[in-house]
Amino acid sequence: MSISLHDVSVPIFVNGLRNMSAWLDKAASEKPEAALLLGRLAPDMRPLPAQYQMASDSAKNAVARLAGIEAPAMPDVEASFAELKERCARTIAFVEGVDPAALAPAAEREVELKFPNGMGYRFTGQAYLTGFALPNFFFHVTTAYAILRGAGVTLGKPDFLQHLGPPNIQGAK
Repeated sequence: MSISLHDVSVPIFVNGLRNMSAWLDKAASEKPEAALLLGRLAPDMRPLPAQYQMASDSAKNAVARLAGIEAPAMPDVEASFAELKERCARTIAFVEGVDPAALAPAAEREVELKFPNGMGYRFTGQAYLTGFALPNFFFHVTTAYAILRGAGVTLGKPDFLQHLGPPNIQGAK
C-alpha cells in the first residue's frame, strides 16, 4: 500500500487548523482576547495573529503548489479570534476542496519557492512537502500554541492532538 502526497498533506493541515481554531475558543473563555492577540514568544517574533496567518498560508500555498494551481488570496487583516477562526475555516475549505487527483503527480512536480529578495529554493513536490511545507506549518502551529500556553491558557498535549479524539483502546481488563 502506498501513501499519497494528498494523504500526508491535506488531512494534516486540516487537523492542525481545526485544533488551532479550538484553542481560540478555550483562550477566549479564560483570558482577555486583546492581551492574547498581542502575545509573542520573543520581541523579534511575530504576534499570535501572524502565527495563525502563516500557518494558514503554509497550508493553502503548499496544497496549491503541489496541485499546480493558485492559492486563494487571504490578506493578513485578522484582528480578532472570530476573524482568525474564519481564516482557519476558509483555509480548510480550500485545501479540502482540491481534488486528490490533482496531487497524484505532485511527488515529482517541480516546486519553486521564491522569497521577496529574489532568493529561494527549487524542490521536487515530495521534498518540498516533507522538507519545507510541513515543518514550516508546524513551526507556526507550535508557536501559536506556545504563545497561548505561555500566556496562561490551559492548553495541553490533548489540545494539540485533539483531532485524535478519545483513546480507542481501553485499559487492560
